[in-house]
Amino acid sequence: MLVIRRRAGESIEIGGSIVIRVLDTAASRVTLGIIAPQEVPVLRSEIRDQNEAAARGVTPAAIDDLVRRLRGGK
Repeated sequence: MLVIRRRAGESIEIGGSIVIRVLDTAASRVTLGIIAPQEVPVLRSEIRDQNEAAARGVTPAAIDDLVRRLRGGK
């Protein structure tokens, strides 16, 4: 893990196509701006974790049932 210090208004560049800029800092939080190509997903880790947890509960049978209902079946 690379650890660097940045102040508000400063940024870092990753791979030539992703820029992370520090927009604001406060006592216990930092506001970041992220510029990335559209094909690069940018997710907060807690959202990613929730999505993964929800996906673990989805069975093939549940997907088949949902498809059937969306197509108008009962």
